Amino acid sequence: MTIKNEKVFLWPIRVYYEDTDAGGVVYHTNYIKFMERARTEWLRNLGFEQDELRANDGVIFAVRSVQADYFLPAKFNDELMVSSQVIKNGKASITIEQEVLRKPKDNNGKNELLCKGIIKVVTLDDKSFRPKAMPEKLYEVI
Repeated sequence: MTIKNEKVFLWPIRVYYEDTDAGGVVYHTNYIKFMERARTEWLRNLGFEQDELRANDGVIFAVRSVQADYFLPAKFNDELMVSSQVIKNGKASITIEQEVLRKPKDNNGKNELLCKGIIKVVTLDDKSFRPKAMPEKLYEVI
């Protein structure tokens, strides 16, 4: 596996009431959902729709592993930014480093790192669920 792309993709997320737990902070599994949304939008930004990859190439994506570290809580109505950066790319897998950042309330502040994840996603055959190389056109773009 080699690092193919040093570009960072950013996707904005707003924290809704439904994202929070009884303590008023974002429930820990919702950070993983935020990262999933950002990965989907990253693929879309590259020109690939997951339903089209399945229909045309017989390929689906599955999360193989997730490592997440939590640093600070996000709260209702926070504006967040989720970054996605490919750190390893193989023929049938992608490892992506993702960060969930809180945007500052004013223009003078810095983004706060709330959560950092390393997610390994594999490509599978949509019928057998066995590993399958991603389409060449996708591999080349990544």
